[in-house]
Amino acid sequence: MARNIQSLERAAAMLRLLAGGERRLGLSDIASSLGLAKGTAHGILRTLQQEGFVEQDDASGRYQLGAELLRLGTTYLDVHELRARALVWADDLARSSGESVYLGVLHQQGVLIVHHVFRPDDSRQVLEIGAMQPLHSTALGKVLSAYDPVAHSEALEADRKAFTDRTVCEPEAFEHILDVTRARGYAADVEETWEGVASLAAPIHDRRRMPVGAVGITGAVERLCRPDEERALRPELIAAVRDCARAVSRDLGAGRF
Repeated sequence: MARNIQSLERAAAMLRLLAGGERRLGLSDIASSLGLAKGTAHGILRTLQQEGFVEQDDASGRYQLGAELLRLGTTYLDVHELRARALVWADDLARSSGESVYLGVLHQQGVLIVHHVFRPDDSRQVLEIGAMQPLHSTALGKVLSAYDPVAHSEALEADRKAFTDRTVCEPEAFEHILDVTRARGYAADVEETWEGVASLAAPIHDRRRMPVGAVGITGAVERLCRPDEERALRPELIAAVRDCARAVSRDLGAGRF
């Protein structure tokens, strides 16, 4: 019988530990939990980090699962049923809005795209599952920052880069946007992240009424916004996105919002 490769067994055990434990774990916690010397554990973690399977928080030095696991098609986020419950509703939203649909969750100090439905036309598009978006400028990020206390803290601690001349970077102005987002139940991004591009998103809640993600659409400003000076988002698109978020939330057991 062929012998198992010990280093691979240890790496697999490490990934399982990070998937089932706290949000982040330190080197000592990982080494003691797996009965490994710190040097051995650190070497495995360094390799996993180089491959993108593990990420290390710069401030605390703690480790968590990396986005590369999603890019390889794993479903570690599906323990919350989020992506599985959102698939049908996201397809419906793409058809009704005519725009690309994105499902995002908090990851590190950004938004990790866990599902992406192409705009229903013949244009050339690139699948963006596993891509990261900023918290402070995108509609998905603003929704997470408004409803998730952890995302809120990370958005304030992060370097809020100005991507365009419309990006809101100042803390007080950003907090005001989050207040508005909570009051109306959705967030907007009109050329704050990409020139000529607009997006809107709404929050998804689980059975505990906790925010677990956000769903939204992205497209050209002229399609998502009214043709006026204020460039307000089209109300029918806002209603469609909010209805989608409510439907996914209901499927997750959140009840009516």
